[in-house]
Amino acid sequence: MKIEELASIAVDCGFKLHKDLGPGLLESVYAVLLAESLRERGLSVARQVPLPIKYKGVVVDNAFRIDLLVEDRLVIELKSTERDSALYPKQLLTYLRLSNRSLGLLMNFGQETFKQGVQRVVNNHPS
Repeated sequence: MKIEELASIAVDCGFKLHKDLGPGLLESVYAVLLAESLRERGLSVARQVPLPIKYKGVVVDNAFRIDLLVEDRLVIELKSTERDSALYPKQLLTYLRLSNRSLGLLMNFGQETFKQGVQRVVNNHPS
């Protein structure tokens, strides 16, 4: 399956989750439910995937954690905040760079609508 198809399925699952439950739950609740929705669609999903950082020969294990990793290719960063921050997409881009992956989705379930809270972030994504 192409990564764009994975992203489309993830957005669809996130939209339905936001539509059914609305904003305001804890991020951890959305993580569990979104992961299960993706699994129901036949996708493999890992939660809280450790992401080390290596710099000048020093390795910091568990420097970061990827909220959801779909099919070992699509990174999903979850938030549940009323206000967006310019830091969130930068954080996701860092995860993509460190893990050598090309596409990530930022899903902020704290927004009024799902459309307001979802954002694509790319890292050397093929055209």
